[in-house]
Amino acid sequence: MLEAAEIYEALCQRHTKEKQDKLKNARVAVAGLGGLGSHVSIALARLGIGSLRLIDYDVVDITNIFRQSYYLQHIGQYKTDSMKAQIAEINPYIKVESITEKITQENVMELMGEADIICEALDRKESKAMLINEIMEHSRNKIIVSGNGMAGMDSGNRILTRKVTDRFYVCGDGVSSLEDGLQLMAPRVALCAMHEANMVMRILLGETEE
Repeated sequence: MLEAAEIYEALCQRHTKEKQDKLKNARVAVAGLGGLGSHVSIALARLGIGSLRLIDYDVVDITNIFRQSYYLQHIGQYKTDSMKAQIAEINPYIKVESITEKITQENVMELMGEADIICEALDRKESKAMLINEIMEHSRNKIIVSGNGMAGMDSGNRILTRKVTDRFYVCGDGVSSLEDGLQLMAPRVALCAMHEANMVMRILLGETEE
């Protein structure tokens, strides 16, 4: 196995030491490990984010394989366990806290812990709204990067990142959803996930505009 210093040096070669040190010192939470959150988590791991807090209560089933970052061997496993194992294969020196628990209004702030940035990647619009409202109301510094509108087969060019406030960003087309009778397709969901991961990276490196 590679030593921590070897992985760090390789990341510095790609990102520069100045940028990599900022990424290494970052604390990011991912709320939901489905089509959005699983791909976001992998992208953040490849960036060398120092601390990842992964939150989900579900297990992998066969339908997840076709748009989420899981494999047949993971069916039946908790998504938190599978994602933690995958990240260890990329960079075993990232601090990964995996929390197998459902996010509720009562526990949301506790579950987000000391994360500076939260990637909202929940399935239901009611859950999304609850998480966003609770964080915006009960914290002063936490930044949310959320996903909204990635269903169907419309052009990927409609997936955008929008800055709503200094602490709230939304990625997606803002309109397409399962409620419209659309399906979730792997390419478009992954596009939205990469918008989220990219915005997290940019915020951490001081680029806060959309």
